[in-house]
Amino acid sequence: MEKIKCKAAVTDGKGNFSIERVEVEEPSFDEILVKIKAAGICHTDYDSLKWGKPIILGHEGSGTIAALGRNVKGFSVGDPVILNWAIPCGRCYQCRNGHQNICENNSPVTGKNNRGHAHYRATVLNGENIDRSFNLGTLSEYTLVKKSAVIKNHSKKMSFAAASIIGCGVMTGYGSVVNAAKVKRGSTVVVIGAGGVGLNVIQAAKLCEAKTIIAIDVNESRFKMAKKLGATHTILADRKDKGLLQASLKVKELTDCRGADYAFECTAVAALGAAPLAMVKNAGTAVQVSGIEEEISIDMNLFEWDKKYINPLYGKCKPNVDFPAIINHYDNKNLLLEELITETYCLSQLDKAFDDMLQGKNAKGVIEF
Repeated sequence: MEKIKCKAAVTDGKGNFSIERVEVEEPSFDEILVKIKAAGICHTDYDSLKWGKPIILGHEGSGTIAALGRNVKGFSVGDPVILNWAIPCGRCYQCRNGHQNICENNSPVTGKNNRGHAHYRATVLNGENIDRSFNLGTLSEYTLVKKSAVIKNHSKKMSFAAASIIGCGVMTGYGSVVNAAKVKRGSTVVVIGAGGVGLNVIQAAKLCEAKTIIAIDVNESRFKMAKKLGATHTILADRKDKGLLQASLKVKELTDCRGADYAFECTAVAALGAAPLAMVKNAGTAVQVSGIEEEISIDMNLFEWDKKYINPLYGKCKPNVDFPAIINHYDNKNLLLEELITETYCLSQLDKAFDDMLQGKNAKGVIEF
């Protein structure tokens, strides 16, 4: 098999990107060549434009298997698949102890290859190897990945566009509720930020049969979708409300003056890193979902009393368990995915997809190939 020549979105690492022709290697040993059909767009993709080196963009994707390495079993050419960026090695301390999302070897966030750069040969641009975002590079017509990055999609109903968003935004929101916080039936839940991730926190809270689900956002237009997905109440926040302390008073009015059992921060705004602590009652659980990675100040009074603050990565994803569960919820009409996709684009419209995302126009934008 010869190298595949295809189009891909490539950043120079300095804030710019262009559509280039690249060559993708044939699969070897435990690798799978995937023909990408759709790729979700999220803020991490935009951030990766400034990671300081050239990479192929994209870390959410779905498609079909184009070719298999000789040691790959359990898959066939043509199978519809979803890609998972937190690729577990299955051998390290964290993988052996059930924390596949923070694999010490393969994770692009916590592992030895921090920042998602490829640790094996895969793609060539202008005669030189080029890394792929989160070891995937889904904004390319083809990508070569490890077998452990691939989950078969057994749904007969799901579109490739819907499947593509499972591998980050959906999994992060769903897993933060189900795996990390373990939201209980009849509980009260606050979701700060009703964007792509926050909407999936709302959906998951509804799946867990939370009694009260309160969506908070500064963009009132997002509340229609939030209510459709399960929010029982909404609070329009003021951008001048420092730490959302005023919004927290409204939360208490809706929760017997105590506060919520759980609160999830889904905005990636550093100034709101402590906001979920203000929303929960004594002994409540605050969850920092969005992955704030900078120094912030927290008033320790917000921890009083017995409150928990957790910072899970990728919803503590176990791909071989969580992806099939999400697919089953979708097939049983308990989890909406198609409805999350506000707009689809072709690869040449990537700049517009980024602009729409940054302006808050989309719950989720998807590139279709």
